[in-house]
Amino acid sequence: MAYPDIQAAIVPQMPRRKDFRIGCIGAGFIMRDCHLTAYRQAGFNPVAIASRTPENARAVARMHEIPTVYDTWQELISDPSIEILDIAFPPDQQLEIVREAVKQPHILGILCQKPLAMNLEEAREIVRLCAEAGKALAVNSNMRYDQSMRALKALLDHDWLGEPVLATIEMRAIPHWQDFLHQYQRIELLNMGIHHIDIFRFLFGDPEAVTAVARTDPGTPFRHLDGITQYTFHYEGGLLATSLDDVWTGPREGAERDHYIKWRVEGTKGLAQGTIGWPSYPERVPSTLEWTSTETNGWERPKWDGVWFPDAFVGTMAGLLRAVESDIEPEISGRDNLVTLAAVEACYRSIAEGRTVRLSEILEQG
Repeated sequence: MAYPDIQAAIVPQMPRRKDFRIGCIGAGFIMRDCHLTAYRQAGFNPVAIASRTPENARAVARMHEIPTVYDTWQELISDPSIEILDIAFPPDQQLEIVREAVKQPHILGILCQKPLAMNLEEAREIVRLCAEAGKALAVNSNMRYDQSMRALKALLDHDWLGEPVLATIEMRAIPHWQDFLHQYQRIELLNMGIHHIDIFRFLFGDPEAVTAVARTDPGTPFRHLDGITQYTFHYEGGLLATSLDDVWTGPREGAERDHYIKWRVEGTKGLAQGTIGWPSYPERVPSTLEWTSTETNGWERPKWDGVWFPDAFVGTMAGLLRAVESDIEPEISGRDNLVTLAAVEACYRSIAEGRTVRLSEILEQG
């Protein structure tokens, strides 16, 4: 059996052409500190930016040497030189932008944030609009480009762990809930847990069924349904993949912090486990992996310098650019992401009805 090339597995495949002209909508943290930092690192070509607050767009343009600033996203998408649209607005506003963007013949591809929308119906409409207009649509499910997840995927694909038996993620970390979320009651699964839900699909494929429970988070002051969640994916063949997402983690004040994300996959021939470095951001802490197999001697502990935030954002844009230049489906396509959103919806239905929900129940509604 060929030994897995971990270092090659964690590097995203780059497009032949890096100079596609990218128009950026949004100037908040994700665009300013993640997208644009990664794009400059990769040699991509952001040429214009617009934001709900033009002053913010101008500040980010100066920071990242973007030559053109528009006061509105409508002006940006009308610029005939823009080939790729990179949207980093709240997901409940993405449909409005996509509806207008697909009318522009010069726009060849669109990168949307995840979640693609706040509900499955609007997400399906975004996918339909792009398909009918012939626009490549990718979704920024960036945990798929976390280095430990790419390495783990290589181990699974090359059968070093055998048939997966049990996979677990344990998250003890406090995300920032964006202001727009305060009007919604669905927060954790749709906006944080979606990373883990999507990564289960990336690693193991689509589950047969989902069981989920949730409670509110004492540290989240606005009304919500799902602050702390636990959900289990049931796979054909018996695999269980489960995640505990704890956004409480203990008292905010007067106690020591212990934030982390740990993961583990056990198979019939070996096991792998590791950590995700994101809770330490902005400190650059690489994710980790250690693995062992019946066909190795002891533990293997590969190392790398890359980190999830912001380096993984090279991969999501690179996948879209490769799709545009080769006229293929993006690696993380809108169509594929609909199944991730269906799995999220299955979790919510499981919570509401107190039962295990088959994924087909959600998919057949579309």
